[in-house]
Amino acid sequence: MSRAFLSLAGAAVLAAQAALVPVPAAAPPDPQRSVAQLLTDLQRLYRQAEQAPETYNATTEQLERQRAEVARLDGELARARLALKGSRTDAGRLARQQYQSSGGLGPYVRLLLAPDPQHALDEGHVIGELARERARTVTRLATAEKRKDALARAARKALDTQLGLAGRQQRQRDDVRTKLADVERLLAALTPDQLAAIARLEQQGVTEAQQRLTTAGALPADAPASPAGDRAVRYAMDQIGKPYRWGAKGPDAYDCSGLTSQAWSRAGTPIPRTSQEQWDRLGKVPLNRLRPGDLVVYFPEATHVAMYVGDGKVVQAPRPGEKVTVSPIASYPILGAVRPGAAGRG
Repeated sequence: MSRAFLSLAGAAVLAAQAALVPVPAAAPPDPQRSVAQLLTDLQRLYRQAEQAPETYNATTEQLERQRAEVARLDGELARARLALKGSRTDAGRLARQQYQSSGGLGPYVRLLLAPDPQHALDEGHVIGELARERARTVTRLATAEKRKDALARAARKALDTQLGLAGRQQRQRDDVRTKLADVERLLAALTPDQLAAIARLEQQGVTEAQQRLTTAGALPADAPASPAGDRAVRYAMDQIGKPYRWGAKGPDAYDCSGLTSQAWSRAGTPIPRTSQEQWDRLGKVPLNRLRPGDLVVYFPEATHVAMYVGDGKVVQAPRPGEKVTVSPIASYPILGAVRPGAAGRG
């Protein structure tokens, strides 16, 4: 991410803070585009810029699991080849024994001609056991051959899947960079007055949304956190001030789901990496029953997530160019909330 982008995005944050203090009327923005239109465009670009990393993160997680699967199959294939080599050695030894003894009389004839029938019966038992050993060796050899072939096919397929995921990850990385460049271009085109006006309008929207939740009784009555939830909140709060960076999960920077997943992992309850997986796989909880440590998920596509800390606020890694901070719960359009450790859909 360029220094110019960081400085421009930082200017937007400072403008948002300054907007809380009365200031002289700003010069009118570009008459071709209203402040509301500029805010809509900027929010759309930010949303796309965050959705792209979440998609990239999901593929990265799949790729890591696939690499582990390829390594597991490679290990099993190596062991299967050793077992097959051993079975082939046993089969060769038994074949030589059979060849060396094939010139003699058959066991039935030897029994009829034997001066000591009991000794011949004992010898016949040994011969029968050798025959059974040959049969078991042949079965092991055939089973080992089939297992080796099946594992080789599975390993080739797993490797093909890994290569496909790596290609998809590269395309998604390029898409993230394109989305971030779109944000950078728009920010670079805005004047300081436009940035300040956009920040004021955005802050006004958040304040109104927070008031609507309060009026509707949708905010919780600050139930105590679970022990794990308390640990997760303390970890997340310790990250305040660290920068947002797409794909990052600490310790120096975070994206939104990188912060929440790491906080809960440090609390002893690993959760899925991406906001979409967190929404899909963790147990749902109504907003008015939130407790600190629960996760609030935003936008219809579940592309942003934050952690509830109490008093109607969340700690979050908001978006590119900003830092981990505490914000009103209504900072973005709320999809719902989930609770790590609760029963989910998978």
